[in-house]
This record gives sequence, structure tokens and C-alpha cells, in this order.
Amino acid sequence: MKLSVKQALITGLLLLTAWISFDFSVDRRRDHRPFDPYEVARLDAAMWRSYYERQPVRMFLQLAEVMRSQYGAPFWRSFAIAYRAGRAAFVFKDGRNRADYHRALPDLERYFGLLNDLSRTPFDIRKVARLELEWWIVRREKDRFSPADWERLLAEEAGLMYGLPADRFREYAHYRTEAMLYRDARNTRMAETDWQRVQSLLDRSWSAYSRAVR
Repeated sequence: MKLSVKQALITGLLLLTAWISFDFSVDRRRDHRPFDPYEVARLDAAMWRSYYERQPVRMFLQLAEVMRSQYGAPFWRSFAIAYRAGRAAFVFKDGRNRADYHRALPDLERYFGLLNDLSRTPFDIRKVARLELEWWIVRREKDRFSPADWERLLAEEAGLMYGLPADRFREYAHYRTEAMLYRDARNTRMAETDWQRVQSLLDRSWSAYSRAVR
């Protein structure tokens, strides 16, 4: 009986290893332009809440869900992508200056590299990662930059990912910035209705993004 249990465990481990290896090796490139903007907005708002309430595990699971449901990531690969994105976010969250913030860049580059592996529209991983980090920094340095700078960087990053003019993403960037400003104005006083307002603004943002890429 002990041998049988041992054999079952070994077999299960081998099958799991084979599944994970297949998951990471199979080519799953797809067109990322078709997606459900309202579902992305729902998950995006939920991730914002997890981030500001400092719930990294919850945010990790939400990131993995959006990678699978909207961007076609295989099961195990979705967790690798979520890990890199979530780790970058919380490394940045604990930063106090630009040197600290740049510690998040390696994870951002790995995150966008994994995302690029899933897309039929290749993009410059390093440039996109640096733009992502820069708008995080610009948003935090409110004494030096304005919301117009946030919008500009958001539109530039989206355009770079799809090889499209940044101007096409102005509406997306505008509503996303409005959601940030709304959340920041309330800070720790966010009520349930406030999170609903954030999601409503993100609905508009991701709907505009969807229109821009089609």
C-alpha cells in the first residue's frame, strides 16, 4: 500500500510537471484587441482596491484572472505574469525616491515580456516597461507633474503596445486619470459608493481603449 501511494504521488508530480512545462512552452499568441472592456474595468477597479488596501495575495489572484479571461494566458503562465506585475507594484509602493522606484523595473520588464509572448502584436518591451514605471513616478510626484502628464504617458504607452498613434488613446487616458484623481481626493476615506464611481470611470476608460484598438 505504501508503495502504491508513493507511486501515485510520483505519477501525479510527473503529470503536474508535464502540464506546467507544456503550459509555458506552447505558443498561445493571440490578437489582444478583442476583449470585454466592462469585465476588464471591473477587475481593474478590484485590483486598485487590493493595492490601496495592501492586499497583495488578493491582487495577485485578480491579475491572474484578467490574464486568463481577457488575454488568453494559459493557467500556470497567468500566475507567473501576475507575480511579476504584482511584485513590481508593491516594490514601487514601498519606494521613497527614484532610485527606489527603479527597483521595480526588472519585474516590469519581465511582466511585459511575458505579455508580449502572448500577443500577435509585438512591442518594444523595455520602452513599454519604462513608460509604465515613469507614469507611476509622475503620478506620485504631484508637486512636479500635472494630471496632463499622466494622460500623456498613459496614451503613449498604449499606442506603443499596439503600434498606433498616442492620440487615439486620449479618451482612455483621460477617464483613467479621472478615476485616479477621484480616488486620490478621498484617499483612506473611500466608501463602497466611491469604489463604484471608480469602476464607472474605468468602464469609460476601457471602453475608449477598446474602440481605439479596433
